[in-house]
Amino acid sequence: MTIAWNSFTPYAALLGGALIGLAAALLMLFSGRIAGISGIVGGLFRPTDGQRGWRIAFMMGLVISPLAYQLFAALPESSVDASWPVLVIAGLLVGFGTRYGSGCTSGHGVCGLSRLSPRSLAATLLFMAAGFATVYVLRHLLGAA
Repeated sequence: MTIAWNSFTPYAALLGGALIGLAAALLMLFSGRIAGISGIVGGLFRPTDGQRGWRIAFMMGLVISPLAYQLFAALPESSVDASWPVLVIAGLLVGFGTRYGSGCTSGHGVCGLSRLSPRSLAATLLFMAAGFATVYVLRHLLGAA
C-alpha cells in the first residue's frame, strides 16, 4: 500500500475523524455499547435477543459509507501489494490478536482512550509498537517490499 502524500486532504480527514467520534459517542449514548468492530462482528456469531439488528445496521453503515462518499468526491486510489496467502495469514494474526487483546483498535484506540481506560492505553500502545516492529523487520531486516 502506498500513500500519496501530495493528495492528503486534511479537512476530509478531520471530518472523517469527527464522524467516527460522533458515531462512537452516539452508540454509547443510546445503547451503552462500545463501537469496537471486533465485538460488534463477534456478536453477530453469538446472537442474543435484540442484538442482531443494530449490529447488522452498524456493519452496513461501514459498507455503505464509502459508497455515499463517492456521490460527493472520488474515492482515493488504493492498492495492496501482497499475495493472497500473506493476506490470509495477516488476517488470521489480526483476528488472534484481537481476541487475545480483548478488543481491536477501534474499541481500544477510539472508544477506550476517550474513556481514559488504562487497559485501552496499554492495548493501543502495544498495537502501535507491534505494527512499527513488523514494518521495521519486514522492510529493513528482511528486505520485503
